[in-house]
Amino acid sequence: MSISRGRLDRFISEKCQINRKSVRLLLAQKRVSVDGVIALDIAQAINKFSLIKFDGQIIQENRALYIMLHKPVGVVCATKDDKHKTVIDLLCLKLTPTEKASLHIVGRLDLNTSGLVLLTNDSRWSEQLISPISKVDKHYLVTLKNPLHHDYINAFANGMYFAYENIITKPVKLNIISQYCAEVVLTEGRYHQIKRMFGRFNNPVMALHRTSIGSYILNENLLVGESKFININKK
Repeated sequence: MSISRGRLDRFISEKCQINRKSVRLLLAQKRVSVDGVIALDIAQAINKFSLIKFDGQIIQENRALYIMLHKPVGVVCATKDDKHKTVIDLLCLKLTPTEKASLHIVGRLDLNTSGLVLLTNDSRWSEQLISPISKVDKHYLVTLKNPLHHDYINAFANGMYFAYENIITKPVKLNIISQYCAEVVLTEGRYHQIKRMFGRFNNPVMALHRTSIGSYILNENLLVGESKFININKK
């Protein structure tokens, strides 16, 4: 058994098929440790990444995984797909089949969008990044078919009404880099939001590339299709 968050006694009882009263005795006998420390409190909080030992034997050991991937165009952000290669298929890191199966995608990109994709098995971390409450900035480089002009800047900043969702988008920052290229910074991720916003100006998006999510920036040395483990403490 591997749980996200819970009590130590419940975990040991279910994992080892021992009743709760016996678990209390095991702890009193100092036969259980959590993350290298003898556990004495039956109500001690644990999570799925806690290293738990019983009589010196490991009964739970899961490593937290944080992965950065440089997604190419033509690859889908999914764990399985019958038609296209997935971001999971691209991973060449040392992962067990169980670890690979535990991964989920943090902020998906569509088939024709390239750039930064984060993957993890830590739902608390991913929720902090994608929750609307967190208001995490996501940076994109956009290449347009037609020339840009400064009217776009205020229109993006004021938000646009999307009838299908019956919402007004949150303010979006638009930096014009050149005649056909811009940086877009948004904190939400509505369906094809960037393409739809430029569509209001009848200006098709020719290329879309995500460069960062919050403080996690796509490593410039990471080639298209490559992935790497990241340290979330150092970012």
